[in-house]
Amino acid sequence: MTDKPLKVAILCHSDNMGGAAVVTMRLHNALRREGVDSRMVVFTQNNPGSDVTIISNRFKRGFYFVRERFEIFMNNGMSRDNLFKVSTASCGPDIMSNAVVRNADVVVLSWVNQGMLSLNQLDRLLKSGKPVVWMMHDMWNMTGICHHALECRNYVDPGECGRCQFLSSDRPDDLSHKVWKKKNEIYRNATNLQFVAVSNWSRRKAAESSLMKDMPVETIFNPFPIDSFDTRFPEGYEPSIISHDRKVIAMGAARLDQPIKGLPYAIEALNYLFDNNPELCNNAEAVFFGDLRNPDALADLRFPHRYVGRISDPLILRRLYTRSSVVLSSSLYETLPGTLIEGQASGALAVSFGEGGQDDIIEHKKNGYIARYLDTKDLAEGIEWALSQNQDVDALHESVRERFGSEAVARRYIELFNRMLHRNG
Repeated sequence: MTDKPLKVAILCHSDNMGGAAVVTMRLHNALRREGVDSRMVVFTQNNPGSDVTIISNRFKRGFYFVRERFEIFMNNGMSRDNLFKVSTASCGPDIMSNAVVRNADVVVLSWVNQGMLSLNQLDRLLKSGKPVVWMMHDMWNMTGICHHALECRNYVDPGECGRCQFLSSDRPDDLSHKVWKKKNEIYRNATNLQFVAVSNWSRRKAAESSLMKDMPVETIFNPFPIDSFDTRFPEGYEPSIISHDRKVIAMGAARLDQPIKGLPYAIEALNYLFDNNPELCNNAEAVFFGDLRNPDALADLRFPHRYVGRISDPLILRRLYTRSSVVLSSSLYETLPGTLIEGQASGALAVSFGEGGQDDIIEHKKNGYIARYLDTKDLAEGIEWALSQNQDVDALHESVRERFGSEAVARRYIELFNRMLHRNG
């Protein structure tokens, strides 16, 4: 007689839209390969499958989403500017009525905002006694309502949020403070809640916060399909977007000109190289991929470059990484920058500012370069350094696989699940 497989329910807003959804689906598939009966419950579903179910019906999901956004809109001066930079978890479907959740041994919460999970439903879930693991893809768990606090310190101990920059509020008892109080009440009464930080930076930020300073937090990196990335370019496959006579500096994001991605800093650093190192510019090219809301976002860039738009074919993206000598990020904050990991898995050296999970990825001047925060000259120096290196691409690939490979990450989660179940008896 064999033991029954561990049943895990993973809740996520989507099955494939957005970075959090992508890494969550990777974790789900990796757990299933390890023998776990993992099932996803999502708010929006794009890839039908027997192991992924959608919560509630379309009308109710739309109602929850609009109701929460309307509440925020009425509390931020009726401005659309910051409408999606905050979430309140004020409403959502009845999670406990879902059979997958009810039958699970462990429930994993991934990115569950924008109508997926209300704080009231979270409270019900925790009171059910099931072990709950919550993956922190951004800062929402440790703040009142914002996903990235930027320079704000109102969430830091002993702060209780309020006077929220994203609400343009000067009131200490604003919506952010009210949601902070609700979260605090739920957290303090939870005995079966384990947070997972996807980077050590995120864990350090949680330890600073008034909400999470005493909560259990473990660091487990996001999973990546490392072995699908090649370190050598195969013969006979040469996508037109890839330069063949220059060293390539790759930079990409879902939306390149989103302010938090810091594109102007990358442009300034590359222009500095153009003005001060013409020989390098004759032998290198920057390739940008992802959406641009502003079609003129790269208009001031003098460094040789091309913009290739969104890359929907994973094979072409992997070939671009393989062809690249450098993978660049100028993000102001990144919990765990996936493009840097994917670039390294393909043999490219990562160059980035260090505000976020970059120090989990980059060992300075060994497998990449961490520039001083917002110092574009130092970012340019990092690009210059990386282009001059003769990297052992196979050793780099192997080191990334050991840290971020899906199999290794899934096994760490299974160990965590078993510890929680043992603790719960």
